[in-house]
Amino acid sequence: MLAALSVRDIVLIEQASLEFAAGLNVLTGETGAGKSILLDALGLAAGGRGGGRAGVRPGAAQGSATAIFEPPAKHPARGLLTEQSIAGNGEIVLRRTLAADGRTRAFVNDEPVGVAFLKDVGAALLEVHGQTDDRGLFDTSTHRALLDAFGGHEELAAETASRFAAYDAARTAAAELRRVQAAAAADADYVKGAVDELSALDAQEGEEVALAAERTLLMNAARIAEDVSAASDLLSGERGAEASLAGALKRLSRMKEEARKAAVASETALEQAFALTEEARRELDALLSRLEVDAGTLERKEERLFAIRAVARKYATQPDRLPQVLADFRARLEALDLGGGRLKQAEAAAAAARAAYRETAERLSQSRRTAARDLETAVAGELVPLKLGNAKFRVSFTPLGEEEAGAQGLERVAFEVATLEGAPFGPLTRIASGGELARFSLAIKVVLAQSGPPAALVFDEVDRGVGGAVADAVGLRLQRLAQSTQVLLVTHSPQVAARAERHFRVSRKGDKMAVEQLDDEARLEEVARMLSGAAVTEEARAAARRLIAEARAKQRPKRKASK
Repeated sequence: MLAALSVRDIVLIEQASLEFAAGLNVLTGETGAGKSILLDALGLAAGGRGGGRAGVRPGAAQGSATAIFEPPAKHPARGLLTEQSIAGNGEIVLRRTLAADGRTRAFVNDEPVGVAFLKDVGAALLEVHGQTDDRGLFDTSTHRALLDAFGGHEELAAETASRFAAYDAARTAAAELRRVQAAAAADADYVKGAVDELSALDAQEGEEVALAAERTLLMNAARIAEDVSAASDLLSGERGAEASLAGALKRLSRMKEEARKAAVASETALEQAFALTEEARRELDALLSRLEVDAGTLERKEERLFAIRAVARKYATQPDRLPQVLADFRARLEALDLGGGRLKQAEAAAAAARAAYRETAERLSQSRRTAARDLETAVAGELVPLKLGNAKFRVSFTPLGEEEAGAQGLERVAFEVATLEGAPFGPLTRIASGGELARFSLAIKVVLAQSGPPAALVFDEVDRGVGGAVADAVGLRLQRLAQSTQVLLVTHSPQVAARAERHFRVSRKGDKMAVEQLDDEARLEEVARMLSGAAVTEEARAAARRLIAEARAKQRPKRKASK
């Protein structure tokens, strides 16, 4: 609910503070006193346009309007604040400042915000019904949700949205598989050729490096063999290291036992040296054997090396990565072979998800049409007492095509009206009269009251141009509506004002206006003034007393606010 409104230096208001009740709140006063200025200021705080009627008071540098709301714990507006990481302690405070040059600043809970965000929060907390309103009932994007709430099938709507999400995910997955398979099929010959080529080559990791080293060795085989042979001769010739070491060991072995014991370390070292020399000579001989190859061996090594390097260049990779490239192409080929089966499974899953979505969405459509008939009947019953008997109300359904249907179902929903007998139906905003527009809004809101989310409703002269029984019907419906939703309105009707739970009187003296909350005695006097005019008579007071008593007798116990 709207708890309070504070206005400073807006148009004629120097300073005004209002604290509202949970039910029906009315603003009364002489024509031109400035009642609508307060509503404009409230609209400014809730994100409406600055300037125009809600301009800065002459002589002031800046004006401001602050609206304090106390919504239930799970109200949608709290979710908006959470998304923007704006803290709150129960209240939601909307504030707007307006400079003399028209510039404005917006705040939510004292956090600076953009005007668009302020408007979103304000729209969730406040509905203004009047000739210039473009939100609430007059925003066709809200009609589907209002109808679902009225029909009590929010769970079915949520299930439809959930099944659409599953269908959308399934068809997206199938589309991606089709894309992948199409791309794979387009280069299938290339992939198969690559697998054949790389498999035939069968390059191994490290092979190119080994081949390059071996090629270098073979290309210099003659010179290397000469050096290796000379080294081998130095080890194994008549005067080579092996013979010298063997001779030394033989001499030591002939010494007497006592001498050999003294030379045991030297003999051991000589034995090790002989073994190592012998091993070195064998390695040199082995190397000579490798170098003694035919000319064809070098050619074969070179061909293999060049082939590996050429294929690596072809596939833009390093020779050592050719085994991995082969594995990748084999995986692509396997995916191509298996992709058809996976695609069939994905398409079957998408078809099943679509069928589940369509089944639920069609049930939702049927439920909506049933609810629409009930809503049309209920609204029609409210129109005649409000002097709108020639008007007709209907819920229009526009079927959506396969590509347009989505989480919200298979149709667009719009509330439409025909104001004259035989006239075509059109949007609610086609009603030209502001009073008729507000009364039409009242009729719909009365019907939707028990199903809509809690919000403060503002009506600007909903009783304009009516009196007597019609004014009493307006007041009764406002009183009924206020049992579930807070209502604030400007009125000139004593029948409506008598039903208020909180009554404010707006007065104007020169270029300033004042607002006061009326106690029971002042309220009686104000209703009497509205009945009789400038001169308040005892008869008017008696009539006012009777109106107020009858209104209180018709009040119903309020439902508890949802937490």
